[in-house]
Amino acid sequence: MGRPFGVPVYVAPSWFLVAALITWVFGGQLDRVLPELGAARYLVSLFFAVAFYASVLVHELAHTVAALRFKLPVRRIQLQFFGGVSEIEKEAETPGREFVLAFVGPLLSLVLAGVFYAALLPVEPDSVPGVLLAGLMVSNLIVAVFNLLPGLPLDGGRMLRAVVWKITGKPMSGTVAAAWVGRALAIAVLIGLPLATQSLGSKAADDVGMDTVMDALLAAILAAIIWTGAGNSLRMARLREHLPELRARALTRRAVPVQADTPLSEALRRANASGARALVVVDADGTPASLVREAAIVGVPEHRRPWVAVSTLAQDLTDGMRVSAELSGEELLDALRANPATEYLVVEETGEIYGVLSAADVERAFVKAMARPS
Repeated sequence: MGRPFGVPVYVAPSWFLVAALITWVFGGQLDRVLPELGAARYLVSLFFAVAFYASVLVHELAHTVAALRFKLPVRRIQLQFFGGVSEIEKEAETPGREFVLAFVGPLLSLVLAGVFYAALLPVEPDSVPGVLLAGLMVSNLIVAVFNLLPGLPLDGGRMLRAVVWKITGKPMSGTVAAAWVGRALAIAVLIGLPLATQSLGSKAADDVGMDTVMDALLAAILAAIIWTGAGNSLRMARLREHLPELRARALTRRAVPVQADTPLSEALRRANASGARALVVVDADGTPASLVREAAIVGVPEHRRPWVAVSTLAQDLTDGMRVSAELSGEELLDALRANPATEYLVVEETGEIYGVLSAADVERAFVKAMARPS
């Protein structure tokens, strides 16, 4: 859709389903308020759906601008089934910044509700502009209030997380508290929303059954989104907590340098003698040229290894396959994600060979770290 503030905005396919649903529901409301519109009411309803999601985009842009102000990278903004999401790649460094980052979205939705209310005052209520402005005012108010509920993954949950983080000094404690409140909130929505709409409704008896089913379905979808989001927030927090345990230096295999024409059997003998578990092919000057792939070694029968040169099993080194021995945590994973490979050459700051890092070793270490209790 564009790149406001340099951040790409995407529309998920599910948005079109919700836009169609909003158009249909709002069109039914318009038929009761402005019956003279006829079929044109659905064009007005479609305009409302687009305007509503434009308001959601403004809500997400508030998060994005705050994140950029705090020098936090934002991957993208995505408009989807129930609203939108700003994909901020790093956590705020302090609970105060986390609170501000979460609060600006609902705050701007409240401001938009106020703007639409002010615009509504001089307008005739029973007119197309009046109905549209009233709908946008109410919808933005609902977005603000709903997002302020104190449970993850909602903005209010992130605000609660920031408060608990400030009190305890532990971001993980804040995440756990806000995630469990989010799960309790999901149960409350599942049970309470149908009861609340039923008690406030004034439909005819013939319509009650269908409305009850629709209310229950909406409550179930909302509850599932909140419950799943709370669980994902917990998992992401645990991931970030354990990321520093992934250190390139600790995971790197010791390597021995060999010439390109060295027989595989001889190269493996040298590696075993020195306690190494990886082979680096070097040129005549000793400069690393390629890495012998572990999977390729396994695929060569032992009786053929004296006749196979290591160069035939090696992958040429690219700049992306060289990583610093000082990398750890998120920086290490970012480096590996940017240049996918099975093995990487790990070097000291001086350029000296430290060893070979296997992507499989990193994955195993990550799974092991995630399995440990927080």
